[in-house]
Formats: sequence, C-alpha cells, structure tokens
Amino acid sequence: MTTSAPSKNYADDVSLLVVTLDTNPFFWSSFPFHFSEFLSQVLAFLNSILLLGQLNQVVVIATGCNSCSYVYDSASDKNHASTNGTMPAIYSNLLHNLDEFVAKDQQLTTPHHKPGTIPSSLLSGALSMALCYIQRAFRSGPMHPQPRILCLQGSTDGPEQYVAIMNAIFSAQRSVVPVDSCFIGSNNSAFLQQASYITGGIYYRPPQMEGLFQYLSTVFATDLHSREFLRLPKSLGVDFRASCFCHKQTIDMGYVCSVCLSIFCEHHDKCSTCRL
Repeated sequence: MTTSAPSKNYADDVSLLVVTLDTNPFFWSSFPFHFSEFLSQVLAFLNSILLLGQLNQVVVIATGCNSCSYVYDSASDKNHASTNGTMPAIYSNLLHNLDEFVAKDQQLTTPHHKPGTIPSSLLSGALSMALCYIQRAFRSGPMHPQPRILCLQGSTDGPEQYVAIMNAIFSAQRSVVPVDSCFIGSNNSAFLQQASYITGGIYYRPPQMEGLFQYLSTVFATDLHSREFLRLPKSLGVDFRASCFCHKQTIDMGYVCSVCLSIFCEHHDKCSTCRL
C-alpha cells in the first residue's frame, strides 16, 4: 500500500504570493515598453494584494541574466515601516534592493553572446528560490497561507535551463503550488506554458502593456479559493517541445534514453548522461 503526500492545512482567505520579476537589461533595452512604467504597474498590483487581506504576504524575487535574489518580503520587520517619508515601504525598500541587484548582476554579465540575440534570464534559479521559500512557509506551523508563484517574464526561454526548469515544475506540482505566468514578450514561452499547465496555474499574455495593472488585478489577484467561482483565461495551446541534452536546443523529434530518459537530437551508441 502506497502512501500519498501529506495533506496541508490552508487558510482559504490568506495568500502567499511569490513573484519572480524579470530584470534582464538586454530584453528591456529592446522592448518598446519602458521598465520603469512596467515596474510602477507591478508595484501597484503588489500593493493591492496586501490591501486585499491583512495576513496576505508578498515576496519578490528579481531574475537577472546571471543571478537571482530576494528583493522584497512583506513579512520582514524592516518592511513594516516606511524608510522614506514620501513613499510606502513596499516602494522604497523594493526599489532600493532592486537597484543594488541590477548593479551586481550587470557586473557578472559577460560579453560572450551571439550578436542580435538576447540572453535569457535565470528563470530556473528564480523558481527554485520561490519553492524553497514556500517550503519554509510549510514548516512554519500547522496552518499555512495558500502559496502560489507568479512569473512576470519577458525574456525568451533558455534551452540550457530545460532540465532545471522541468524539475522545478514537477516539484511545484507535487507540493500543490500553482505557477501563474504573465508573459510580456513578443512570442509565447513554452517553459511557462508547461509550468502553468502542469501545476494548474494561469498563463496569460497581456495584449496591451498600457493596461498591465488591469490584467494583473483581474486575472492574477484572485486567491485559489475564489478561482473556483470565476471564469479565468485558459491557454488555447501548450508547446510541449523539449530541449535536447547534447546541444540544448528545442527539438520536435529526438532520441530518448530508455534508462534515464535523457533526450538527444542525434543518435548515440552510448548515453552521455548515464553512460549506458
């Protein structure tokens, strides 16, 4: 007799929202919508989440090209009071930490990328950090807020991150943590489509960036309990293509190792992963 994963006790009206924020400077320098305008609408959305419930919690993880970092946690004591007399703490502290993160991440940037291409953001690291934070929340007491992850992403998928991202997706599925995705890039993200589909989250591409706050507040602000009574957007199609382990490229057809399930775009006599 097999035992199922232990059930978790949730508070229906309390949410833990972990947001991954794409700060890729290569993407934003080529995107027509300015990052400062994007950030102002995101901050208004985060503030609205906290206003919806006194016990709601918001955590923000900045995602760069080379690193990820926690830049805001509403449960932190230093975020309960304003550090600037002219703006709330959610603005002053988050903006200060975000500026420091962007500066440090740019120092790690190497110029070795193909001309005309935009390096991808470290989405796999951000998802891993979000799941680690949620796991700590699970261990904090018998009653937990309902956790969910919201990915605000614009950069293209990085095929070299395929394995790490899929591991994070299946970990979120096992922990019953939905991954919502708000993708603002020109093309759809296959990784985020799969993440939202597998974990039971919402994938959405806003048609107009000027109305981003409206889309965020109407689609992603609802808690998991309320979603049962609402008709929210559903993905019309999901790109389930995988990335090969040899060249880290997205493929339509390939070869799969029967032992470790590694995927290759070309036939190999011996699997380079398990050596069988």
